[in-house]
Amino acid sequence: MVIVVGSSNSNTSSNLNTSGNESAVIKRSISRANSGFVSSIMAEPCISCTTFNILAPIYKRLDQQNQSLRESDFRDTWLTRNQRILDWLLYERSSIICLQEFWVGNKELVHMYQERLGEAGYMTFKLARTNNRGDGLLTAVREDYFRVLNERDLLFNDFGDRVAQLLHVQSVVPFLKTQQGTQQEILIVNTHLLFPHDSSLSVVRLHQVYKILQYLELYQRENKLNNIPIVLCGDWNGSKRGHVYKFLRSQGFVSSYDIAHQYTDGDADAHKWVSHRNHRGNICGVDFIWLRNPNKSRKPLKISWAEAVFGIIKYQLQKVSLAENDAFAFLKADNKGDFITYSAFCEALRQVNLVGRPYGLSFQETKDLWAQADVDGNGVVSYEEFKQRMWNSTCSERVEDDCNENVEDSSQGPKKEVIGFAVKNASLFPREVEKGTWPENYSLSDHARLNVVFSPVRMQSS
Repeated sequence: MVIVVGSSNSNTSSNLNTSGNESAVIKRSISRANSGFVSSIMAEPCISCTTFNILAPIYKRLDQQNQSLRESDFRDTWLTRNQRILDWLLYERSSIICLQEFWVGNKELVHMYQERLGEAGYMTFKLARTNNRGDGLLTAVREDYFRVLNERDLLFNDFGDRVAQLLHVQSVVPFLKTQQGTQQEILIVNTHLLFPHDSSLSVVRLHQVYKILQYLELYQRENKLNNIPIVLCGDWNGSKRGHVYKFLRSQGFVSSYDIAHQYTDGDADAHKWVSHRNHRGNICGVDFIWLRNPNKSRKPLKISWAEAVFGIIKYQLQKVSLAENDAFAFLKADNKGDFITYSAFCEALRQVNLVGRPYGLSFQETKDLWAQADVDGNGVVSYEEFKQRMWNSTCSERVEDDCNENVEDSSQGPKKEVIGFAVKNASLFPREVEKGTWPENYSLSDHARLNVVFSPVRMQSS
């Protein structure tokens, strides 16, 4: 695998406050790292990953009374802030860096990031959002850690003009090899999902994740990559209580930060940390580094997708105070029988804003949902089917694996040894956000930086 020489710097960064004179400390640390200093703390092989929404200057408001006044109008201001961001990134020297709201529309800023990261030994890949939105993604990987085998751009071409990057990388440091004698490979995704301006847009964000997972399945199948870890990074614009979180959990992914801090998926732990203060002033935890090891069993993707959409339907009905019996009556509409017809189902989806809009469910997706609900295939959905598949069907959250053990896949079939990752540690900066508060003196971004360290482990997989 790879040796992390910079992740031990997180101990130092935790001692820096959010408004203090961190520049001198950072510059000294960078100088020491560039001169060959290697920390003795990290004696075991690890890889590190950072995800950070750096707040594009075209979106950064400078005056709440004058919303049109943006940082992009003041070169010295945005240049200084982004130089400080780069100072931090080069100080931490993660193996993988995933940035969101990267101002791809400004050549000077792009050149600055590419030049400084390139001089530090990173390969960089940028991707603009569709329809010339001005910002996009930047993914950087250290050349002394990885060889990039492939890079793919995923253009959702949807309501939010969102995109994703997929990097297929291979370790260049000979530590752990597969049974076939090849170096370890990893799939890395960087993305930034749509902001949920209202609850009806939940299905758009679910679509975006569905497209990512569909593409990952296709890419793995085409390249015969069933037994490698997958790391998903980015700003997911949704919390642990949302549909996207549950959808990803049902597909075998775990939140690295929550694993490191032994937080559960339950409501009791949902607000213990935050990573974003949005333009409405709300603080929430939306930045994740997801991990799926090759030994994780999961439901078929289409079934998990249907369950997630049924969850949105239930949420929308509960929002207007419809309990189970009332929800069934709403879905069957004027039908005299005790069942739901397909036409009534489609009309109900229209009334909860899931179809009939540019960003709604497609005709085929609606048919697929209906096929999941109509368990016996008789053309109607009975009350029992409604309870089983639509009302009480939730994404199965696999929480039995804390990702720090070599848990064997319980599925049938011969086992073979594969390499996955354990979550060694994870931290957010500024450190106040780990306590669920947002420091007023923090000015690097409206997001916190999330850093995770993974260590390789051998595990059994079908």
